[in-house]
Amino acid sequence: MVVLDPLQGNQLYFKGGFYGRFFTVPKPKLPDVRKELELSLFDAMYLLEQGCLDLKREDGSPVSPSELFELASRIYENFYDAYAVYKDLRGRGYVVKSGMKFGSTFAVYQFGPGIDHSIFLVDVLKYNDKLDPIQIIRAGRLSHSVRKHFILAYRDPVDGKIQYFSFRWLM
Repeated sequence: MVVLDPLQGNQLYFKGGFYGRFFTVPKPKLPDVRKELELSLFDAMYLLEQGCLDLKREDGSPVSPSELFELASRIYENFYDAYAVYKDLRGRGYVVKSGMKFGSTFAVYQFGPGIDHSIFLVDVLKYNDKLDPIQIIRAGRLSHSVRKHFILAYRDPVDGKIQYFSFRWLM
C-alpha cells in the first residue's frame, strides 16, 4: 500500500508512530521528508482497523478491514498469527518494523528508527511449529552479534493470547 500524499505520509510516519517507509529515504532523521510512504501489510491493516487510514482500490472504492485481511492472508503465510503479534506489540507502545534483514519476522523499537536501535527481534511461529535446534542457535548467534534480544512469539489457539519466549546467548 502506498500513501501518495507526501504530507499525509509524513504525518503517519513522524506523528503517527513510524508507520511504513519513505521511498528513497532509508532512515529519515528529520521530520521534513516529503515523499510517498509505503506501508507494509501489517501497518496498513493496523491503521485501517484503528480508523487512521482510508484504503481505496484503483477505481476509488473503499477496501474494508476484512477484505484487506483476506488479501494479506493469501499473500503472507501465517499472516493471522504474525498480525496478532504485531498488534499486541503496537498495543504495548512499541514501534514494529520488518525484521527481514535480521532473518526474523519483526524488529522492535522502543522509540523508533533513527531515534534508537531496535531492542529485540521477534520471530513469529505457528502454535504447532516444531523448533529446530539449529534454527534457535542461528537466531541466537545473529541476535547476539547485532546486540538484540531474540524472542519467539506465538498466538495461543485457545484464548488468542500472545506468548513470548526470550533467549539469551550465554558464554
